Amino acid sequence: MFVAARLCRRRPRAAPLPALAPPVRRVLTRNVDFGKAPSARQFVRDYISALSCHNSGDQLVRRFVEVTHGSRALCPHPRAAPNLAAVALAAIDDHYRDKPKPHVCDESEYEVLLCVNTTTGWWLWEAYSNLCRCVSAMSCPRICARLCTVLERLSRDPRCACHGCVSPARAARPSPPSWLRASAPSDPILALPQEQLCKLWGDMLKSLLNCCCKRKSFLQAMSKHVPDFVIVALTEHPAALEALCLMLEWEVASGEQTQLEIIAALQGTELGQKYYKDLCERQQTLQRLQSQGGPRRLALPVRATDADVAALLEAGALGNLECLSLAFTSVTSECAQHLIKLPSLRYLNLWATKFGDSGVQLIAEHLPRLQVLNLCETPVSDKGIEALSGLSSLRRLNLNSTKLSAEAFQVLRQRLPHLQEYDIRYTEAW
Repeated sequence: MFVAARLCRRRPRAAPLPALAPPVRRVLTRNVDFGKAPSARQFVRDYISALSCHNSGDQLVRRFVEVTHGSRALCPHPRAAPNLAAVALAAIDDHYRDKPKPHVCDESEYEVLLCVNTTTGWWLWEAYSNLCRCVSAMSCPRICARLCTVLERLSRDPRCACHGCVSPARAARPSPPSWLRASAPSDPILALPQEQLCKLWGDMLKSLLNCCCKRKSFLQAMSKHVPDFVIVALTEHPAALEALCLMLEWEVASGEQTQLEIIAALQGTELGQKYYKDLCERQQTLQRLQSQGGPRRLALPVRATDADVAALLEAGALGNLECLSLAFTSVTSECAQHLIKLPSLRYLNLWATKFGDSGVQLIAEHLPRLQVLNLCETPVSDKGIEALSGLSSLRRLNLNSTKLSAEAFQVLRQRLPHLQEYDIRYTEAW
């Protein structure tokens, strides 16, 4: 191993890379602790550096990672991803730990930055954090190009395990800067064109708004970054426009002046005007329903669909509706945008419907008075169920025959101490 590593380090183009690939993969898929085998980690690092020295180095490294880790998000070898990340993080940390300021480029930096491309999933965040130890390096065009690739991959990753590392505390801390802070259009750290920064920041925002079903708490944590939302919204990025509308609807933005700035930004573009018009119509409908009164209990027949729910709520006076049963109907999450117009709703029965995570997220955000919720035999999963933690008034909850996990239920019980009755039969938590 020592001879092979030395050959890769001293004469990378002459090293027999195809013959060395099997032992390198064996190290990555079977090694348990690099702390006890630092030479093995160095061997993998030298091999990756040797691959990068060829004319098609990036493609060779990418192909090596795909073969070792697998093309899918879940690796067939449990140790491959952590070991690849360990090699990359060690290389980055060794290079940037004691770097002088201001940043000065050198040839060894290219090989270190190449290690960033070997990481996958949430390991990208850790690689990014280690790289940001030298903040002045983020103004270097070559590093910015690499970091932009990292952040774009993070913004496209749909897994909450990846986005969960970006907590509000990390979003606000100055050093090392969070990914949102580094690409903030109002005061960017990354040396990227303004148009590219807005696109990148908006894509991150889109993923975070759809992550973990905690949009309201996320926007509250980001309330001090309204200028960034405004700048990106003026480029007509849908995520920024949606976020500004939610800030107005949930009164996240404090102060009349801030609210006027948000309204001006929404009315500054054609797409923004459409979003603001929809928000105003939704608020007017809510006020009309509250003033009209109507029945307190209602149950729809089993043949009811999302269209029937929409027509009923638009035609009838249901401002005082407290109990609604949609059990065994054909409704889906699409009807949630109409259910949230029922401000007095206390009891909601969705038994055996196709109501999913996105619908649960909406009712959890807009129906804070809900006390009884029946999701028995619905396709909801942990992602939607975790959103229910914001319903402090919830007293009875039926999750029978859902995709509830034991971990998610434990978290839900901790966040809803006043929950009196629950049904978790035929779930992993039972």
